[in-house]
Amino acid sequence: MSILLANFIMGIARVLEIGLNLYMFVVIAYAILSWVSPDPYNPIVRLIRQITEPVMYRVRRHIPTSVGGIDFAPLIVVLAIYFIQIFVVQTLFQLARQV
Repeated sequence: MSILLANFIMGIARVLEIGLNLYMFVVIAYAILSWVSPDPYNPIVRLIRQITEPVMYRVRRHIPTSVGGIDFAPLIVVLAIYFIQIFVVQTLFQLARQV
């Protein structure tokens, strides 16, 4: 029974880690797109903005992120993702090893 629980926790940790990595790449793509003027009607650009804008809005609402015309919200989101990966994902991996 404990092997099943350990594998279940390990699976949750892996899926969370992959999801966070994918989201981090989307945030990086969002930051790169902000440097250029992409076509706002491009489906890929619209998808990236739809995925990232809710998180960016929350970060911008709570933390002043624009300094000198540069938006630091993507950097803050990437740092938060790294923190979650280190704190939550690694904790789940260690918990799975102990079970």
